[in-house]
Amino acid sequence: MSQNIVIIGANRGIGLEMARIWSQRGDTVYATCRSPSKELESLNVNVVTGIDVSTEEGIQKLREALGDVRIDLLYHNAGIMRDENLADMNYDTIREQFEVNTLAPLHTTVALLDRMNEGGKVGLMTSRMGSIADNDSGGRYGYRISKAGLNAAGKSLAEDLKDRGVAVGILHPGFVQTDMTGHNGHIKPAEAAERLVQRMDEVNLDNTGTFWHSDGSVLPW
Repeated sequence: MSQNIVIIGANRGIGLEMARIWSQRGDTVYATCRSPSKELESLNVNVVTGIDVSTEEGIQKLREALGDVRIDLLYHNAGIMRDENLADMNYDTIREQFEVNTLAPLHTTVALLDRMNEGGKVGLMTSRMGSIADNDSGGRYGYRISKAGLNAAGKSLAEDLKDRGVAVGILHPGFVQTDMTGHNGHIKPAEAAERLVQRMDEVNLDNTGTFWHSDGSVLPW
């Protein structure tokens, strides 16, 4: 059955490839971005431009652009990574990452809850760098803090949305060759996207709130 899918941050990389997969299998995709790429515009999707969900104005603009669309799946892909360490600490970039990586997905989800169908799903693109148990290298303070916060928000959303019939997937894509990683990594965006789409297909009210690797393994908090 065709779904209405909203992807936050689909201009390039993994978000672009997820938009491609979902559109090719017949879903109706609303792909948001601040400014579109030629690759995104070439897909059979509804491109929603000028959207910055780290601002109240951006979220309101998204609501207006979606109109009366009922959402079956809301996937938060947008995120940023900076590089603070003890020798070079920058609290401004830590705050920036918290706004974009943690508060924006939470704010957007809450703002669109009245558009979500019962049986719908929310996907949160997190990182294993948000795992406290898995941190054995330190550094990346803002990114780690923001993704740990997103994990906590996702778990609370999973519990609070059960009564609405909405399940939440908290997903780490893997080490992917994207702009964020300097195109280093173990897998390409298309492969990561295929895995993530499969994980979202499997998310349900029984496993809601689980912290998954895109390969299907469960990650430690």
